[in-house]
Formats: sequence, structure tokens, C-alpha cells
Amino acid sequence: MSSFIEQALVFIGAAVILVPLFQKLRFGSVLGYLMAGIVVGPFALKLIPESESVIHFSELGVVFLLFIIGLEIQPKKLWSMRKHLFGLGGMQIALSSAVFTGIAMACGLSAVLAAVIGFALSLSSTAFALQTLSERNQLNTEFGRGSFSVLLMQDLVAIPALALIPSLGAVGGEESPSPLRTLAMAAAVIAFLLIASRLLIRPAFRLIASTRTREIFTAATLFLVLGVAVLMQKAGLSAALGAFIAGVLLADSEFRHELEADIEPFKSMLMGLFFIGVGLGVSLPLIFSRPSEVFGLALGYLAIKGLLIYFSARLFRLSHENAKQIALTISQGGEFAFVIFGIALHANIAPEQTVVLLTAVITISMALSPVLNVFGGWASQRWRKVAAPEWDVIQDEAPQVIIAGFGRFGQIFGRILRAQGIGFVAIDHDAEQIELLRKFGNKVYYGDASREDILRAAGAERAKFFILAVDDVEASLETARRVQEYFPHLRIFARARNRGHAFDLMEIGVKDIKREVFDSSVYFTGDLLVALGIDPVRAADLIERFKRHDEIMLEEQFKVRHDNEGLISVSKQGVLQLEQVLAEDSTRTYVDSSR
Repeated sequence: MSSFIEQALVFIGAAVILVPLFQKLRFGSVLGYLMAGIVVGPFALKLIPESESVIHFSELGVVFLLFIIGLEIQPKKLWSMRKHLFGLGGMQIALSSAVFTGIAMACGLSAVLAAVIGFALSLSSTAFALQTLSERNQLNTEFGRGSFSVLLMQDLVAIPALALIPSLGAVGGEESPSPLRTLAMAAAVIAFLLIASRLLIRPAFRLIASTRTREIFTAATLFLVLGVAVLMQKAGLSAALGAFIAGVLLADSEFRHELEADIEPFKSMLMGLFFIGVGLGVSLPLIFSRPSEVFGLALGYLAIKGLLIYFSARLFRLSHENAKQIALTISQGGEFAFVIFGIALHANIAPEQTVVLLTAVITISMALSPVLNVFGGWASQRWRKVAAPEWDVIQDEAPQVIIAGFGRFGQIFGRILRAQGIGFVAIDHDAEQIELLRKFGNKVYYGDASREDILRAAGAERAKFFILAVDDVEASLETARRVQEYFPHLRIFARARNRGHAFDLMEIGVKDIKREVFDSSVYFTGDLLVALGIDPVRAADLIERFKRHDEIMLEEQFKVRHDNEGLISVSKQGVLQLEQVLAEDSTRTYVDSSR
């Protein structure tokens, strides 16, 4: 017990010190955990003597992670991913396996060993990639979904591969399971989970939930995930994949959010421990004795795999930016490669020195992955600033209205104007947004609405109105200045993010301004008043008088916006005036609209 507590103290202390540091440096928590494992491991401070037991225990973090992701993906959504799942994922695995197998054979390795190494190197780290995507809230982006599809396909293909590899070598008389038997077991387990989720699991959770005992519900959730993991392992399958399937089958249940909330703390803790365990296994003596070879192989591996992933994504018509992001996200080696190398060593397919070297290369590729993501993001921003974009050519447009920014705000204008047959030109600077909008039949041009030449090409000299719906505050203000300077006849209807943005637009001379959430929140408050029992006519009057008062206050605050004390004084007076304005409500007589 003393030894366990001491090790726990070491893990927690290293994580507390290094993870915030690496997050502050914008390298993410994954690299922080990995570095914590290296520092306390057997080759550095030697506070933790070995990594194998830590890795085995912490793999539960990957199991919990896949379960939570499964909860977010309903069966219909999973089916909609089939193009990327089987197409993009299948191509990436086949292409990467073929290229790395060819390179291994060119280095003098046997065909069998080269094929095993090639397949292992084609796999990516589900844990590293999904943790990075989750931290950055990118799982629901196009490249996030593409990355996940490839990772899921890799896990699916790895299952029969793990059963097949032992049969390629001599294991001292041990019988390896038949791939067909393994696939049959997989089908049987999935069928059982499909039936059990409807007939057993959901009724059991309803019964447990009715007791209103939170800790028992949490225990039942852990029992479910661990039970499925053990069941899949007994069948010779991936525990993580089993947890993912269980999550998908429960994705449309009424307990989805509660299940996710119960598992999340365990998942986060064990995922951190998993990355520390990977760091513990980094062979520093090998790296220090052959640094150029290890880092050269790791960088070459990342470059080749990244290019192959990018090429595959572009073949499936993903944009350059999305293809690049997928390549940066999943170009590292995967944890399945460690398992495959271990099996190959046990089956006398691979010599020990080859396995040790490849394990170091895979680990280094994992460590470099967060760095590449940060560098890739920085380089993209730098490139956007330096490179002159090729804007669309706008020809022969004579609209009444020009819309700058065609996101969720600008599209409302566009839909209504189109329905009324009123001509407009929409301009947006987000290439990915435009690509998506054009798929739905929208006519949108790629361009910078703050540029005079683009505005002239869009028909600004003949138009009457300009809708300023640009999301970025600085870009919005710059566009407003240019329109006022070059096309003062245009009446600007501007979207303001907040009060400060509204003040800046008023200073430029824009008069028609709407704060983006003001009307929706005010009218929604009106719905609340009605729900509280206030007569609808009275509630509507309250809301309208509140709006008029707020607009007056906006004008008064604008006059003293640069005087902090004056602004505070006007704001305090406004609060008192609002109370008086709304208090007049009590003297009015309303007709009960419910009669």
C-alpha cells in the first residue's frame, strides 16, 4: 500500500507540474503527460521502475474514451460516415501499409516481417488524436469527423490482424486463433450487445435510476463499460472497440448524458495515466546513443505518413485545409503498433533490436505530434497573412443588397431576400464555409468585403443597402470604414457582437445596428414572462418598453464612452430609470388576451 501511494504521488506531482506548463506553452496536455512519464521513468529520475503494469491499467482510459465517443455517435450518424470510414480509412491503411512494406523490404527485411511492420506503421494513435481533437473542440469539424473515421477503420482492421499475425511465425507449438473464428466471435458479441442494449441494459438503468442513488448509477455505468471490455477481450477482440460499440448502441437512450457525465472523470484521469505510461517506456539510452537515427526515422515516418494521409483525403475531395489538418492530427504512430511488435517478437517474426528501435520511433512520433499540430496551426495563420488569396471573380452583378459575411447571421437575410425575389450578392472570406454553402445551392463569392475592387465588382456603386454580418470585430470595423469611405450612398445594416462593438460602429457613422443576441434574448424573456403567468399583451408591452429604454441608454452611453466615471454614472441612472419605466406598467389596464 505504501508503494502504491508513493507511486500515485509521483504520477500526480509530475502531472501537476508539467501539464499546466505545456498547456501554457500551447503544446497541449498530451505532451505534458508524456514528458512527465519520461522524467519520472526508469531512464531519468527512476522514481517509477517499470511501465508495463501502468500501461495495462491505464488502457482503461482508452476504453472509457471510446465509450464516450460512441455515446456521441448515433447509429444513423455512424452510417452516414461510411464513405470516410470505409473509403478514406481503407485507402489510408492500404496505401500506408504498401509504402512502408516496400521501404522495409528495400532495407533488407523479409517479406513477412516487412508486411507486419508496414501494417503496424499504418496505424495511428486513437488516444493521442482524439484527446487532441477533444481538447480543441474539433471532433465535430469536417476534418475531425474524417480523422475519427480513419481511426475507427484502423481499429476495425487491427482486430483480425492481431489474430492473423501469430500464424505467420513459429510460436513454439502454441496454436493461434483462426481469423475466421475471431471474426465470427466478433459478430456474435456485437449481436449480443445489440440485443442486450434493448432488452437488458436500458431496463436495468431505468430501474437503477428510479432508486435515485447516484453512486449506484455510477457503479452500474462502470460495470457496463468494464463488462463489455472483458467480454470483448475474452473473444479475442479490442476492448476499446467493444466499448465504442456499447456507446453507439446507447447513444439514443434517455441516459446518454448521465452516462457520459459519470464516465468523464475516470476517462480523463486514466487517459493522463496512459500517456504517462507511454512516456515511461521511452528508451532514453537508445535515443541518446543513436539520436540522429531515431529522430531521423521518426521525422521521416511522420513526413511520409502525413503525405499519404493528405493524398488520400484529397482523393476523397476534402479541401486542402481539411486534408492537411487530418494529416497533422493522425500522422503519428499508434498504441496498436506496440501490441503488434510484441506479438511479432513472441512469434519469432521480428528480432528484439528491431522491435526496440521501432518502439522508440513510434513513441518519438507520438511526442512530436502535438508539436506538429501547434506548428501547423502557426504556419497556416502565417501563410494566410503572407500569401495573397485568389478571390473569386464577380461578374455582371447589379444587386440591390450586398451581404458581407454569410454565416449564421447573414444567411437569414439571404434566405428572406431570395424568397422575395430581391437580388443580392453575398461575400465571405471563409473558403470552407463557401464550399459548404455552395453544396446547398447558395450563390456566394470568396472575397474580402473590405477591399474597394471587390466591392465595386460586387456592384456596390449600384446597390442601395449593405448588410455587415462579418463575425470578426476588427474585420467588421475595417469593412464599415471602407464602405463609408468609398460608397457613402450605401445604407449599412450592421451586426454588432456586443455593446462595445456597437459603440465602435456608431463612431464610424453607422446608424442601423443590431447586437446579435439582443433581440433573441429579449423576446425569449417575453416568453418566460408569459410562462410565469403574466398576460401576453402586458408582457409584449414590457418587452417593447425595455427595448426602447435600452436603445436610448445605448445613445447616452455612447456620448460618454471615453469617460469611465461618466459611463458608470449614466449606467447607474439608467438602472433607476428602467425601474421607473417598467413600474408604469402597474398603472395600466390590459385586456386579458386569454378570453
